Amino acid sequence: MTVEAFAPAKINLTLHVTGQRADGYHLLDSLVMFADVGDRLWVEAADRTSLTVSGPMAGGVPTDRRNLVWQAAELLGVTAKITLEKHLPAAAGIGGGSSDAAAVVRALTTLYNFPVPSAAVLANLGADVPVCMQSGLTRMRGIGEHVDPIGNTPNWPMILINPRVEVPTGPVFQALPRKDNPPMPAIPAEWDISWLAAQRNDLEAPAIAAQPVIGKVLQELRESDGCLLARMSGSGATCFAIYAHDDMRDRALGQLRRDCPKWWTQPTEACGVKWR
Repeated sequence: MTVEAFAPAKINLTLHVTGQRADGYHLLDSLVMFADVGDRLWVEAADRTSLTVSGPMAGGVPTDRRNLVWQAAELLGVTAKITLEKHLPAAAGIGGGSSDAAAVVRALTTLYNFPVPSAAVLANLGADVPVCMQSGLTRMRGIGEHVDPIGNTPNWPMILINPRVEVPTGPVFQALPRKDNPPMPAIPAEWDISWLAAQRNDLEAPAIAAQPVIGKVLQELRESDGCLLARMSGSGATCFAIYAHDDMRDRALGQLRRDCPKWWTQPTEACGVKWR
């Protein structure tokens, strides 16, 4: 029996860093949604764990226990043959490794027919893994162990762009001028782009300092016709832009691909994900 799983790109619409624990873990308050682009995985029962990686973003991806999908199998106490098809860039702020790990957890608990571990247990794999177990708009708090589904996800035409630079998460957090920033306010029952625009990604400035090209990405997006909001996701370097209409998004996408052909540029819809 083979079980297939989809690992969607995670988009941090907001990311407020609200504190730091004595053990070094940062406290977050983030509004997260998922895109319809991502990686794909297949798992099969096996006497020992193995991992094969293919796809356009397979270069440099570890195929041993350094990979979070391998660690996810170990956390569950099972062995499996795992096949990973990589479409998302690494160290990109869109949860590629964490989403892969969450997908493997879903697939292996289906394969072996046992319950999904709690968010607190899954957080041992990484702060983003519990939220990547969700399928729609979610508020993530603490070190990632508190996840609260919000409800219906807006279907926004969006662009994801990564200038093909990696941004290590640790140094970006370390460069924050302060760690005790204000959390997000209560999310209104009827919220819109203007409310979202008033929020923040506290990691955006230190990530731009580390990789100035991120600032260029945001400028290109913000100057494109029909862009309602552009912001960096996670710790970077991937940025997103929300557009008023599909045709505006598509025109902007075409121009960006002509102007910056070496960048990873993807059209997407931010939507509730069906695990397929």
